[in-house]
Amino acid sequence: MSNDNPAVDPIVDVVLPCLDEAAALPGVLAGLPTGWRAIVVDNGSSDGSAAVARGLGALVVSEPRRGYGAAVHAGLLAATAPLVATCDADGSLDLAELPGLAAPVLAGDADLVLGRRVPKPVSAWPAHARLANAVLARLVRRACGLRLHDLGPVRVARRADLLALDLRDRRSGYPLELVLRAAGRAWRGRELPVDY
Repeated sequence: MSNDNPAVDPIVDVVLPCLDEAAALPGVLAGLPTGWRAIVVDNGSSDGSAAVARGLGALVVSEPRRGYGAAVHAGLLAATAPLVATCDADGSLDLAELPGLAAPVLAGDADLVLGRRVPKPVSAWPAHARLANAVLARLVRRACGLRLHDLGPVRVARRADLLALDLRDRRSGYPLELVLRAAGRAWRGRELPVDY
């Protein structure tokens, strides 16, 4: 499932910010592509998520400072693979879809690939959340010209490039800051559909 052997370099590190996802982690980690490593960043779970992840072979990093951005950044610092993917650990996305997202970055055709969530069934993503996301994506398109429809939780980029962005938001604004800074540096962005 995961590659936690330090003698073998992972192709891609998958950063999974985690807060009380012990029940979802077995299903999430079952989809991890071969040769990829899961880095589960425990952000203060009280349900044993860290022990579950460790038992399933994931590298576990503890980030006591609460916040999505804090967890993602801790995972990025722990990563060693040239490519890093970020995905939620709640089971809403299938890690088996990540190779399709990583392919354009690996081929040198894109600097950042974002997953555009396609809810299946439609009720999987509440209407109010879809609307808020669509409004935010429209504002981002106007602000920086990046063709974006979803500011979602799944993305792939080169680790060195992500670190060079020097992102500062450690809360929920992290994905927005990432996209705006990437656009400001003329990254080649691409958006591909993922089942949600």
